[in-house]
Amino acid sequence: MTAPGEQEPQSAQLVRPYVITNGRGLPENDQFNLITLVTASEQRPPSQLDPEKRSLLELCAGGYLSVAEIAGHMGLPIGIVKVLLSDLSSDGYLITRAPAPPAQLVDVSLLQEVLDGLQARFG
Repeated sequence: MTAPGEQEPQSAQLVRPYVITNGRGLPENDQFNLITLVTASEQRPPSQLDPEKRSLLELCAGGYLSVAEIAGHMGLPIGIVKVLLSDLSSDGYLITRAPAPPAQLVDVSLLQEVLDGLQARFG
């Protein structure tokens, strides 16, 4: 509801998210989590591609993005983005990569020896 003299927003979301995916849910073998990295492949997409899929490919053409970043940039729910990514990946338009594994913890005694050596050298 708007106050008197205040204008309504110019644009509202015209298409409901479930329409974008034709009412489909996530596939059984959902390979995407929030931190899966995605980029566009070199394969040329067809011109009759849906507008959402086309904008997703354009977004991913610049390099690897996480699924969460893609959803944020596109302003779509994560589930909808995962369905679109699954479609594009199965058609060969996307390359996925697992995120970098967390770093292994270093032995504390080794770090202490390095610190002691630096303090002895540089005071």
